[in-house]
Amino acid sequence: MTKETHSQPPMANHTTVSILDLRAVLNGRVISPEDAAYDTVRPVFYGARSRRPALIVRVADATDVSHVVSLARERGLELAVRSGGHSLAGHSTTDGGIVLDLSEMKGLEIDLPGRTAWAATGLTAGEYTAAAGAHGLATGFGDTGSVGIGGITLGGGVGFLVRKYGLTIDDLLAAEIVTADGELLYVDAESHPDLFWAIRGGGGNFGVATRFKFRLHEVDTIVGGMLILPATSEVISSFVAEAEAAPDELSTIANVMVAPPMPFLPAEAHGRLVIMALLCYAGEVDEGERAIAPFRALATPLADTVGPKPYPQMYEPAEPGPDEEVARSLFVDSFDSRVAQTIVEHLRASTAPLAVAQIRVLGGAMTRVSADATAFTHRERGIMVALGAVYERPEETAIHEEWVGRFAAALRQGDGGVYVNFLGDEGEARIREAYPGATFERLAEIKGRYDSTNLFRLNQNIPPETRGRAGRDAAS
Repeated sequence: MTKETHSQPPMANHTTVSILDLRAVLNGRVISPEDAAYDTVRPVFYGARSRRPALIVRVADATDVSHVVSLARERGLELAVRSGGHSLAGHSTTDGGIVLDLSEMKGLEIDLPGRTAWAATGLTAGEYTAAAGAHGLATGFGDTGSVGIGGITLGGGVGFLVRKYGLTIDDLLAAEIVTADGELLYVDAESHPDLFWAIRGGGGNFGVATRFKFRLHEVDTIVGGMLILPATSEVISSFVAEAEAAPDELSTIANVMVAPPMPFLPAEAHGRLVIMALLCYAGEVDEGERAIAPFRALATPLADTVGPKPYPQMYEPAEPGPDEEVARSLFVDSFDSRVAQTIVEHLRASTAPLAVAQIRVLGGAMTRVSADATAFTHRERGIMVALGAVYERPEETAIHEEWVGRFAAALRQGDGGVYVNFLGDEGEARIREAYPGATFERLAEIKGRYDSTNLFRLNQNIPPETRGRAGRDAAS
């Protein structure tokens, strides 16, 4: 690869790269700012996080990934890895560096007798779920179809099947990872077990995942959909209590918010506080109807689409993300009328066009995995709450940041804690909340073995413990 001094986009360190030479060695697409497609492929899910990379490389295979990783390492270029581009902190892109875009790697091999699937990490949760669902099978991901399976898996994976089958990483059997030296590694419980432990919750700190091997479960017809109820502190606390008491087959997501003028809501509900709940019962239909009945009895529903349906229908068509949003997330261990009233008061105090408190009752299968079995250590935390304000004017950011900070502080219990995939650009202390205690130190040690120069730093970063790579072979 030759160095050129003209007609190429500048990189972060003012080095230039021959795009023609790069295109010659890659099977995928190299897109520069001069290309017509650049402004089409450049944006990420959250518009305000969109930046101007010097190159976007839409890789075709693991060999391409290795080339791009090696290029970034050798030239000292900032490297962003993008699967679905949903990073709340904007880690899926870069100003002046290289975006390694996995979105055209869509391979999926389903082993029906073995109930497993090898999936390329450019697949979205919706694409994977639709393909597996054609066989009455599923792996649990999140709740948004356009999320890339790469990012959600590396962070843990909390979704519609979390109480029945656990986190996404609980069904991860193996992976193929390109490390910082450009080497493609197969990792599982026997091969590079230290790295396999780390990628199950440790995020993108350790390399670029190109393929995952997942366990598949029989999930065909579920009872699920959206249930919208008028919200009071009593209804909110009762909803959470019912979700905690429900069988493991039922996972719920309760979005408490002031109702926008949605066309399927009666006009008198617009501007009122509501619970917009997503419910998914992965079991027999009759039992699912019985499990959901207590939620319908909490108040007269304003809208109700809950019923038997194929599981892939839980993933709605993708919509673009908001341009301006501030958010905080935390775990809480108890939820009562006082907590519910705190939520009501803070939502009513927000000046944002859309403010929401999302409540996910966890438990079930997620708790039946040891806290030290993976890098996701929050196994015993009962409830996850995500707070957000969506608005239009960037100059209002400080106002909404203050609101969400006060809100999170009012709900905080104990050490708080945070799910790394719901973490924004919030600093090292919050990253340590995602990886409490010895987990952070263990991750830093593994990081030092596989990425001692911190090439993979556009993430919720864990700086490497740099006592050398000598321990890598022994640990592997």
